[in-house]
Amino acid sequence: MCNLYSHTRNVEAIRKLFAKFDSGGVNMPPQPGIYPDYAAPIVRNEDGGPRLAMTRWGMPSSKKALLEAATKRADKLRAKNKEVDFDWLLRMEPDGGTTNVRNTSSSHWKRWLGVESRCLVPFNSFAEPGPGGNHWFAFGEERPTAFFAGIWCPQWTSVRKIKTGEETIDLYAFLTTEPNAEVGAIHPKAMPVILTTPEECEAWMTAPWEQVRALQRPLPDGSLDIVARGVKQDGPSEELFPAVAPPAQGDLF
Repeated sequence: MCNLYSHTRNVEAIRKLFAKFDSGGVNMPPQPGIYPDYAAPIVRNEDGGPRLAMTRWGMPSSKKALLEAATKRADKLRAKNKEVDFDWLLRMEPDGGTTNVRNTSSSHWKRWLGVESRCLVPFNSFAEPGPGGNHWFAFGEERPTAFFAGIWCPQWTSVRKIKTGEETIDLYAFLTTEPNAEVGAIHPKAMPVILTTPEECEAWMTAPWEQVRALQRPLPDGSLDIVARGVKQDGPSEELFPAVAPPAQGDLF
């Protein structure tokens, strides 16, 4: 499960793979470590066309998962002889969000597989835990921009954290699939679905699900390199430590 990735490039690096979106003046600082429930940039389909927007990572979890969690909490309270309003408990059950979507045949996810709910999630590297800590994968040391194939939903009301209570926010996640050889050697269960060409990105954002479901596949073996190990964030040193070495104004890819 990929629960950590980096994005450190600017808008123009994104446009080299998918050009036709409204950037809307979004402030997009380098993010060498993006974690679940963080806000990160995505290019998402909206009524007026594709738009860049900062969005929280973690789609709504299934009703079944929330029901099971609330039931366990209710049982613990009843064991302490406390009264339980189960409807209220279920409504207030924290949902940290589902970051990775694998089972696209599930009725829970089918509602968000249409073009209107598609998005592109830009990244430069992603991490999988393994011996010695995180192993960061990228397309070589230059870490060029690519996209995860994502889905998103607008204005979803839920409790992300008990201390903040109910929130109504935009959310996203990305698809996963079986891993290729290099990711599988570290994390044998899954890898993100990655789009690497303008044609794949265009299809993901415009074509019916029946035509793009084949994109939920691993990259060819040998496509990725391990560019860092044992760190919680990733990027060239000038991006991680701008006070020492300011980043160049141009793009690497």
